[in-house]
Amino acid sequence: MPELSHRRRMLVLAICCMSLLIVSLDNTVLNVALPSMQQDLHAGTSGLQWTIDAYTLVLASLLMLAGSTADRIGRKRVFMAGLVVFTLGSVLCSLAPNLEALVAFRMVQAVGGSMLNPVAMSIITNTFTDPRERARAIGVWGAVVGISMAAGPLVGGLLVESVGWRSIFWINLPVGLAALLLTLRFVPESRAPRARRPDPVGQVLVIALFGSLTYAIIEAPSTAFASLAPLVVLALAALTALLWYEPRRAEPLIDLRFFRSAPFSGATVVAISAFAALGGFLFLSTLYLQNVRGLTALEAGLWMLPMAVPTFLCAPLSGRLVGARGPRLPLVIAGLAMTTSAVLFAAFEAETSNVTLFLGYVLFGVGFGFVNAPITNTAVSGMPRAQAGVAAAVASTSRQLGQTLGVAVVGAVLASGVGASSYREAFVSAARPGWWILVACGFAVLTLGAVTSGRWARGTAERAAAALESAEVRDAVVTADRS
Repeated sequence: MPELSHRRRMLVLAICCMSLLIVSLDNTVLNVALPSMQQDLHAGTSGLQWTIDAYTLVLASLLMLAGSTADRIGRKRVFMAGLVVFTLGSVLCSLAPNLEALVAFRMVQAVGGSMLNPVAMSIITNTFTDPRERARAIGVWGAVVGISMAAGPLVGGLLVESVGWRSIFWINLPVGLAALLLTLRFVPESRAPRARRPDPVGQVLVIALFGSLTYAIIEAPSTAFASLAPLVVLALAALTALLWYEPRRAEPLIDLRFFRSAPFSGATVVAISAFAALGGFLFLSTLYLQNVRGLTALEAGLWMLPMAVPTFLCAPLSGRLVGARGPRLPLVIAGLAMTTSAVLFAAFEAETSNVTLFLGYVLFGVGFGFVNAPITNTAVSGMPRAQAGVAAAVASTSRQLGQTLGVAVVGAVLASGVGASSYREAFVSAARPGWWILVACGFAVLTLGAVTSGRWARGTAERAAAALESAEVRDAVVTADRS
């Protein structure tokens, strides 16, 4: 990629952030619309879980493929294809006649979304080569998540009340089309110096692992274990095959050598934990505010602001802290805030009082605002720029996998606790085990953030990066000799 002027780099960042905005906004808007969808489409708790998890599951399964493909054939080309497919999927979702069609069209959306975030992050990584400038850019990137969390509930509430839940998918159209035209005009094409070969076996194994595991978790409350046992066996078999097969490929879908870096491995687990907490938090909060308190979609959206505004304010601050002092402090702050928030709900039933509900939302928003920038920066920094797309895709996959598991596990726990009772009667007690799961997620962010960001961890990252660089050079020499 040619060296760009400061103004052009800022424009590229803005275009990439537009893609993140429509993907993030889609999730936050959808959460507010869940009760309306439940009533209109006659869906149970598992049906609501699938409207979210069908999307995040496909994303998690295809992100690494999209990242490596973009490195191979061109990041701009894949990014534009993603914008087209995502926008088309949004139109189809708005026209879905039933729950099954909506879930299928959400999967179409996800195919497009898989080509957006990791590829956009790869474009940013290759555009902002200075580490401090890159950290600040990633902070802006994280702030967009805060914008979507702040705007999503309000926009979603207004649209659901005034037009209906189908209209929440319309807002993707103008943003998607604008991002497509701007990308065509201003984003330069870039690709890795040496093309990596596809890994279809690895891709099939990833889909089998994520799909069977998620299906088993979501359907567990309403399905006998004997019926789910084959799915559990399939998940274990896919994981075993993946760990055996991938190290034996010269150019694997998942380069397990990345995980020799303690910061990279820590960032992966932190991303899964933090986004599992986010998925579970939004799922529980939306159902509680509308189905238990009886609030309208707009009122529920207003109640989400105490969480969304701190996320928006803390994300750029986190990016600056990462650039100035490294990832440890933001991760520790994030872990403490998210853990404390979840404890308020798990141990003190924070949702039963307006004061503690407000405090719990603020703390979670602070924690989530601080967690995103160090995850992304740690995942891509220190890795060879030729593999920036793959490294960014692993981080994005971890986020989507975390959110998928958070909704699946917390939703399954809630469904088991509610049983045949009404939400209004049983929700608070049924949700308590789910809140304790979020406590564990927050504590994982805290401990791993502290352990994997010190001097020892940085040493492992340097050794892993050197090994990857050497392997790249060796493979290039072998390829040149053969040709």
